[in-house]
Amino acid sequence: MHITLTGNLGSGKSTISKIFSDKGYEIYSTGKIQRELAAERGLSVLEMNKLMESDHSFDNIIDDTVTKISKEHSEDLFFDSRLAWHFAVNSFKVFLSVDIDEAAKRVFNDDKRGEVEKYKSVEEAKQNLIARAEAEDQRYRDIYGIDYFNMSNYNLVLDSTYASPEVLAGILAKEKASYEKKISSGRSPEDIPSRILISPARLLGTEQKVNRDDDDIFDTDEVLITREGSSLTLVKGSDTVWKALNSGYEFITVCEAD
Repeated sequence: MHITLTGNLGSGKSTISKIFSDKGYEIYSTGKIQRELAAERGLSVLEMNKLMESDHSFDNIIDDTVTKISKEHSEDLFFDSRLAWHFAVNSFKVFLSVDIDEAAKRVFNDDKRGEVEKYKSVEEAKQNLIARAEAEDQRYRDIYGIDYFNMSNYNLVLDSTYASPEVLAGILAKEKASYEKKISSGRSPEDIPSRILISPARLLGTEQKVNRDDDDIFDTDEVLITREGSSLTLVKGSDTVWKALNSGYEFITVCEAD
């Protein structure tokens, strides 16, 4: 199966993509598809970007290209794209989640984002990330009729707030293999619930973090969260979450309230 990766701004998607590229996966990003479309039309990337700003039909072209690529390639591909999960066929859909304060720190301190994403403070970065997420969410609702942040859209929701990229990549690969095994046994994708793996420290709002780089997961059905946009709130099972944290687990399984 292909892998489609999306997630919160500042969650580390590019870093995870780089790890899988080093493992031999061919990476398809929205940027790469845009460059291919530009080359087909004899345009520079800058010219293509300006054209897309005024002609939103190119959104549909990119979406159709993702579907086409995923159908034509029998080998595993890795799509680093906001909406590839919605358009790629035969994919393991992954959403990378991160606490907004941690995301703001990452973006503020990232010198590789260019002058467009330079901020005077972490708080300014945070407010910009919140505004961008809300705008994207509304855009996806208007154009595609989808709730981008709904965790049930994805096979795996993985929290990147505290874990290292290497641990996250390892868990992603392990969860993908487990999912493929279930499909191979005859289970329907609709009958396989989303796996939502969140840091206990993030849920509890504590600075007590686990840094043992361990991919062991505290599996339970006792923890319930609610979601507002990309923000998560623990509503049930705090004792279980504390147990997981004090036992050294970096991740605990949670369920999203209806």
